Amino acid sequence: MLIDISQEVFTCRVYPGDAAPEKKTVCSMDRGDLYNLTEFSMCAHNGTHTDAPAHFIAEGRTVEQMDLAVFVGPCYAARCRGDLRRADAEAVMDKAAACGADQRILVAGDAVVTEEAAEVFARRGVRLLGVESQSVGPMDAPMRVHLLLLGQNVALLEGLVLEGVAEGRYFLSAAPLKLGGCEGAPCRAYLMTEDAL
Repeated sequence: MLIDISQEVFTCRVYPGDAAPEKKTVCSMDRGDLYNLTEFSMCAHNGTHTDAPAHFIAEGRTVEQMDLAVFVGPCYAARCRGDLRRADAEAVMDKAAACGADQRILVAGDAVVTEEAAEVFARRGVRLLGVESQSVGPMDAPMRVHLLLLGQNVALLEGLVLEGVAEGRYFLSAAPLKLGGCEGAPCRAYLMTEDAL
């Protein structure tokens, strides 16, 4: 089974202060044109997107410099609530390791990755961390969590839609658009269950 975990772009959640996506109909068959053609503009961090290290680190990698393999492979979806503390992150990592999916962690639910949880994820070798929020870390102060994770080249996947996704192992595909020189990029993220492989 395939599970779409991406937001629709033009109705997506937008981080406070970021420009919302906009689309413009350039050509329309309804208006007598020979074909339909749409232009659009958006912030690289709208909807479901990835953060590259360059988002918070001056000399960090940009999107096209990141290893594409980070965004594709076994992952563990953990259902969590509230502030994730050190013990919570360790428990998530133990469950993920037990099923061979500890390089890609998706945090499902109304949860906040704290600094101490970020330290655990980085220390335990996570290559990608995904959340439902539009930003990893507390919404009012996300910088420290970003620095901890991006400083260890952990790819961040933000704005996921994980409602109804049960805790457990999946196969993730969440490759970002290849936007040269950019610190982030939208992606179409989806999960595959074992029976779909």
